[in-house]
Amino acid sequence: MTTGTGTLLGRRALIGGGVAAGLAATLPARAAATLQFRPIWPSGPPGSAAVHVVEQEVPRSATGPADDTAFVHVRTPALVHAVPARPNGAAILLIPGGGYRRVAVGHDGRDMLQFFADRGYHAYLLKYRLPSDPWAGGPDTPLQDAQRALRIIRAEATANGVDRDRIGVMGFSAGGHLAAMLAYRTDATYRAADSVDAQPLRTRIACLLYPVALMGAAGTHRASQDQLLGPNAPPEQAAYYRTDARITAASPPTFLTHAINDGIVAVDNTLALLAALRRSKVAAEAYLPELGGHGFGVLRDGRAAPWTALFLEWARRHGL
Repeated sequence: MTTGTGTLLGRRALIGGGVAAGLAATLPARAAATLQFRPIWPSGPPGSAAVHVVEQEVPRSATGPADDTAFVHVRTPALVHAVPARPNGAAILLIPGGGYRRVAVGHDGRDMLQFFADRGYHAYLLKYRLPSDPWAGGPDTPLQDAQRALRIIRAEATANGVDRDRIGVMGFSAGGHLAAMLAYRTDATYRAADSVDAQPLRTRIACLLYPVALMGAAGTHRASQDQLLGPNAPPEQAAYYRTDARITAASPPTFLTHAINDGIVAVDNTLALLAALRRSKVAAEAYLPELGGHGFGVLRDGRAAPWTALFLEWARRHGL
């Protein structure tokens, strides 16, 4: 498996095939962590016979900063691993959003990699394939990548000094939908590629930030649903991909945060998750600020956002 390394300032040095180029350029050097890049599939991703799209890294908006980029038509799903200078024995998988239309690595991703590496976590950022491209896995295509990524983290845990029982997942917006599917659905969505795939699909905790959860219901983020399932999804398929419906008593403890004034993904999504967690008696905590809009991330005016301290204390309480 191809692996590249670099410091948190080393932009092009760590990029094999152009992956995560914008991300590495923008991580501030607050700690002596390194970045490692790796494709997640040993012989390419499954179900690629009909896929001929060209992967691109593009600006998230015409007016945003140059480092705020996203990937479209992902062909090479990959992990960017921030190795902490002072590891604490835990790891976290970070899944950025983008409405299942793109993977917005440059917004939530770079700040979160640095934030967790600074606090001793092995932090992994996932660049995943998108369901609107003609992968054989259809709507499960992003979940195939998330499941494979989790298994890689578990497989290399001992070598990295990570306790396999201290691995969490965090997702943002549509990435919150994908993180919830990973945390709450434990059946494999692809055939084993190698020995890595003997690892169980289990996380210690889940953290979902302004997540997409509802499908085919009031409060649904229709753009994400249409990208995942197509514009004319039958009700039974939409219900199958609701993440609140996936929660059982065996689901991992979950931390939720969502601004009440979010005008893109309605807070109803998080409220539905919280209600389902309570019904199943799963440990849960929710931070629902009045203001913040969508995509408030980890930093506010250069400082850690209020939810981060609440999450870290909660995560420690639940063994991460």
